Amino acid sequence: MKKLRVAVIGCGSIAKNRHLVEYENNPVVEITAVCDIVEERANKTAEKYNASAYINYLQLLEVEKIDAVSICTPNYLHAPMSIAALNAGCHVLCEKPMATTAEEAEAMIEAARLNNKKLMIAHNQRFVPSHAKARALVEAGEIGKIFSFRTTFGHGGPEDWSADGADSWFFNKEQAFIGAMGDLGVHKADLLRFLLGEEFMEVAGFIETSAKENADVDDNAVCILKTNSGVIGTLASSWAYNSQEDNSTILFGEKATIRLEDDPQHALIVQYTNGEIVKYELGQIQSNAEGGQTNSFVIDHFIESIILDKEPLINGEEGKKSLEVILAVLDSHETKQIKKVQKAVLEA
Repeated sequence: MKKLRVAVIGCGSIAKNRHLVEYENNPVVEITAVCDIVEERANKTAEKYNASAYINYLQLLEVEKIDAVSICTPNYLHAPMSIAALNAGCHVLCEKPMATTAEEAEAMIEAARLNNKKLMIAHNQRFVPSHAKARALVEAGEIGKIFSFRTTFGHGGPEDWSADGADSWFFNKEQAFIGAMGDLGVHKADLLRFLLGEEFMEVAGFIETSAKENADVDDNAVCILKTNSGVIGTLASSWAYNSQEDNSTILFGEKATIRLEDDPQHALIVQYTNGEIVKYELGQIQSNAEGGQTNSFVIDHFIESIILDKEPLINGEEGKKSLEVILAVLDSHETKQIKKVQKAVLEA
């Protein structure tokens, strides 16, 4: 079988620790080219993977015959780079958040449609074994009617993981457009949509920049979310959980409470209202800690969707819906009002 020729644009930590490693481990992939505006970083990465190095992504797309591209750059570049790659005939896996506006996201979706190429957004939480199992339990009616939820994603901040440390683009509003809510919160918005099987209708958000002196984006955020059917709960994202990462989610239902990634040994615990408790050991969730990048779910799913010509689980439309939840939270904070999520999401 002919290998898929893949390029990675952006050679920072997410590319180094996940995309490149996972592509290398996939037997049907050949890492053909890499690109980074830091020439030394591009050259070092290219040498490691026996690929061609570029500092200009447009030149890469013009010169190389690429089948698929990973976009691993600052958030404000996600849309223009994805659209350019799609127009160049490449399938695209884009890091989250997929764009900085709903209009940018829509333009990405349209470019994928016009060029008949796959567009996938790298929301890896749906692939976590405990989350997939919880989704199955919810669909099977094990939890009954869901009344509420609580989800959190927090760690000490990107400076300990980003290639540029304290000078990272994550802290720069012009490049990131959003802080912890875009880095972590959008993951949980996507996960909750997946677990609950419905869309959010209204949001209210409180956002602060209190933990990072070098940041002009949010580093702490808490929001209240309400679904179409009236399920309400909270989502917290933070770069101030300095002692230990928290990546937990709890669903409170009529028949049971499901606790996800809330126990160090059991990734999923189901506490039934009749007193029965079922504990599942399903493997470690991906984290930024050393040794925390232990699976290739996202890359393997992306490559499989290309080879089998099937729609990715988190396609452009799904990425846009999760983005729009976060955009509504930002709007709520700025206006001090409860905000409706985009009409397009509600009618989906």
